[in-house]
Formats: sequence, structure tokens, C-alpha cells
Amino acid sequence: MVKHTEFINKKILVLGAGISGISVAYILRQLGAEVTLSDAKSADHFTNDFTQLLSAGVVLSLGNQSEELLADMNYLVLSPGISIYIPLVAKARERGITVMSEVEVAYRLSDAPVVAITGTNGKTTTTTLVGEILRTTGRKVAVGGNIGAALSEQALVADTDGFLVAEISSFQLEGVIQFRPRIAAILNITPDHLDRHRTMQIYQQMKEQVFVNQQAGDYLILNYDDSIVREMAARAPGKVVYFSRQQALESGIYVEEETIRLKWEGKIIDICKVSDIKIKGGHNVENALAACAVGYFAGAKPEKMADVLKSFPGVEHRIEPVAELAGVPYFNDSKATNPESSIKALEAFPGHIILIAGGRDKNTDLTDFMKLAKEQVDHLILLGEAQLRFAEAAAARGITAIHKVNSFQEAVMLAHRLAKPPQVVLLSPACASYDMFNNYEERGRTFKELVHRLVP
Repeated sequence: MVKHTEFINKKILVLGAGISGISVAYILRQLGAEVTLSDAKSADHFTNDFTQLLSAGVVLSLGNQSEELLADMNYLVLSPGISIYIPLVAKARERGITVMSEVEVAYRLSDAPVVAITGTNGKTTTTTLVGEILRTTGRKVAVGGNIGAALSEQALVADTDGFLVAEISSFQLEGVIQFRPRIAAILNITPDHLDRHRTMQIYQQMKEQVFVNQQAGDYLILNYDDSIVREMAARAPGKVVYFSRQQALESGIYVEEETIRLKWEGKIIDICKVSDIKIKGGHNVENALAACAVGYFAGAKPEKMADVLKSFPGVEHRIEPVAELAGVPYFNDSKATNPESSIKALEAFPGHIILIAGGRDKNTDLTDFMKLAKEQVDHLILLGEAQLRFAEAAAARGITAIHKVNSFQEAVMLAHRLAKPPQVVLLSPACASYDMFNNYEERGRTFKELVHRLVP
């Protein structure tokens, strides 16, 4: 197809040698492009095996990134971890080089209609749920993006009559151009990644990039209960469908009489009882509402959606049960990389939480987080670069049982010594992981390994 020939014989510079960068560099090379993969980090910072890339003919440039890399380039492709604000991007644009994200490349390669999920929190759970729901249609479904495999890799797997389901971060939306999901969902917007986007206005603008290219026949699923998200409808070119956990809607999908109910164009469909949803917590009800809205407009049958909601166990690293030791359950919520996400985790328990938090500080507002921690948390164990600021915010809120530790292992051991029924031990950092780990997955796996070592 034409979209698969766009990059043939083009000279492409890919920035960022992470999962997405490696995948897109290899794919573009396989499609006939001349590809250079560059990263500002030197070779000794990587444990990756670049043999396959080099064998395919990808040029590897690690270390100092000078403007010379841009010579004769047609495209500059950004991995999600690479900010669009760096000087090299500005230089590329001055030279007339097309700058795009890896997600934009994936869109241009995809034969399948794209379903995109974004928002500050709940993206991974909702995207995974959507994938499971769409598989009940019998059509081939590929899932990627900010979850699991790079989206460009999954784009080549999805069939024309299937779906490409994408979890999309604000970072990935910085460099979209033509990206047009046939169905898009925005779950919520709360302060996050302000260290990169600088202002809430810019962060919101990046999120809105998910729908700017939609057309009249496309669908945009919006959270009615989030005022910022609700007001995006005014700028939406597609059909807006609201979901609400808090009130019955004239049109959309909502909770009424403890039932997930869909009302659209004269039809009223009950999908299942809220109590039937296997994953617990109010935030997961919202995720289920959004997933069902996507599923319905993609052609999934309501009874099949109900079956998925009743059996879906949740995703790894999101309030994931790990073990129960001496009557105390341990939960891995490493995916909570901002305070709002940790708030949702705290709300999922009745209290008596021993909370492990901290990591790379995003400098987000801690007021609501610490207010809830004062009510819910018996002991607050803090570590990482954010430790001091978190400790000060906790003390200002009147939290007295604050423990500062120097290592992840020390945090888990201390939690184990402190914990007694009916308490729970919860890792929900409210921070990024990069000060101590490569990503939140590594942090979560480390937590689980340390907990399992405690098993007598």
C-alpha cells in the first residue's frame, strides 16, 4: 500500500534508543529507509543488544548529539522519552525536516482503524480492557503504544478489518501530524509531566492532539465528570459521547441503579451491575465505562462486554495483589507515577495503609494526596529524590508516622516489620521511577521480588 512506501529511500534520524526507538528504527529500515538511531547517552549506559539493528543496516550514533546528525535527513522521528522542545528538534525544523513521533509513524503504517486512549490516569487498564472487548468481535486486534510493544511494531500486525488499539501519552502526542483515531477516549486530566510540558495549558493541548484530526463520522469518548475533559467537546470535530460515574446522562454511558447503562439514539442498554466488575475501585468503574463506550461504537455486543468486565483481572503494577503475609496483603501499584493516580489507589482501601511512596519528583501539587494520606495511611515510608519534599508536605498536613529510608529493600523490610492486620502494604509512589529504576515496570517487579522473599 502507498502508506508502506512513504519511507522508502528516505533518510531518517530516530532519536531515543529505548523500546520505541529501537522498534521504529528497525521497521523503517526494513521498509527501505536509510536510518540512523541516536541517543544522547553513551554506549556504556545501555544493556540493549543492538546486533539485529546493526545487521539490518541501521547506523547507531550514541553519545554527543550534534547538528551534523541532521545533514540530508528527510524525517526526524522522536521516541516518547525525547522532548519536542530540545534544541536539535528546533534545528531540524529550521532545515525543513519533518518532525514526527513514533506514534505518527505507526499511524502512517497502519492498515487498521486506530482506537486511541489517553488521559492522565487509567490509560493502561482501559486500553487493555478495550483490547479484550474488541477481541470478542472476532476481528484481529493489536494493542501497543505506551503499553507493551511499540505502536509502530503493532501497526504492521493489525489487519485492515481489525483494530489497532493504542495507549497514547502526552509525550507521544507532541509529534503527531496526521494521526486520526476513528475512536478516541480521554479519561481525565490532572497535573502531570509539568516538568516537561511546563504548564497545564500546554499539557491539555497535547492531550487534545488525540482528536484534532478526527472527522464527523469519528467518535470521541469524554469523561463528563471531569470539567476540563467535558469542555473539550466544544473543540471536537467528531461525535462526542460522554461517560459518567456520578450522574445519569441524557445520552452516553453512565451508572444508574448500580448498573452500567448505555443510552444512545433512543436505545437504552444495561451492560452489567457495578458489583459484577472484577476490578474494584471507583476509578475502575470509570475505566469500564470508557472501555464499554469504545467497545459499543466499535461493534462489540453488550453481553460480550459484560463477560469481559466480569472476568478481567486488572493489569500488572496497578493495585496488583502480590501476596499475603501474616494476614497482611501487599499490593503493587508501581504504575502510580503521579499523586492523582496514588489518590485513586488510596481510595480503593478502607484505610490502615502502610504506604511506600517517592521517586523522581514531577513537582506536582501534593495537597490532596497528603490530605487523603492523613485519613488513610498509618505509616508513610518515603524514598528517592522526592523524599524530602514529600516528607515536608506530609508533616505540614499533620502526618506524624513518616519514615525516610535510603533503599527500596529497606522500604519493603520496614513495611514488613510495621505491618499488622488489618493493615495493608501498598507501593503507590506518586512519582516517576527514573531516579532508581529504568521504568515503573522494573520498580514493580523489584517490589514483588522483595515481598516474595519475605514469604516464610
